[in-house]
Amino acid sequence: MNTEEFHLLTGYQFSNENLLQQSLTHRSVSCGSNNERLEFLGDSVLNLVISNHIYHRFVEADEGQLSRVRASLVKQATLARVARELGLGDHINLGGGELKSGGYRRASILSDTLEAVIGAVYLDSDYAQTEAAVLRLFQRQLDDIDDGANLKDPKTRLQEYLQARQKDLPVYQVEQTTGKSHSQIFAVSCRITEPELQGIGSGSSRKKAEQQAAQQILDKLGL
Repeated sequence: MNTEEFHLLTGYQFSNENLLQQSLTHRSVSCGSNNERLEFLGDSVLNLVISNHIYHRFVEADEGQLSRVRASLVKQATLARVARELGLGDHINLGGGELKSGGYRRASILSDTLEAVIGAVYLDSDYAQTEAAVLRLFQRQLDDIDDGANLKDPKTRLQEYLQARQKDLPVYQVEQTTGKSHSQIFAVSCRITEPELQGIGSGSSRKKAEQQAAQQILDKLGL
């Protein structure tokens, strides 16, 4: 992918094409000039842009609600989806082993590369231009946010999803408790039967562990 192709796809025009090419270069190609450092930078920039956007959009939301909305947008599955919509997989520079194993289709590689591209855009321009580019890339995902559903906690969302389909409610069970009484860590499982799925969460309270386990189920359901 050259700068003109990238501009047509995203609306952003790179000044330094080397940055774009580096962002598309997986570590399987080069131990030196690959996209790992750009991925690190892009992850932080993406989180800031999305955090700022939802902070101003959901003015009544508390910290926990904002965190849930952000997590739904910056998780690996969402990033991979955006990368696929761009056709990014066709332009990633991969080593022979990754090419043979279909690395260009793998969610982890797609999501990491998208973060690297965002990092490259930031280095090539400034925050304002990067913010505009990110919001364009994630426009459909941002438009598709169900304001009511995404502000609810994972346990509530999972329960309402199952109830709407007349399915059995999830079963939560404490699997393990570790640590002293004032600093315990709970491991909790969440199981549903239709489809048969399980999530495992951990936290400093049973409630936090249950929420994490429920979120794993939601992720597996693609919600």
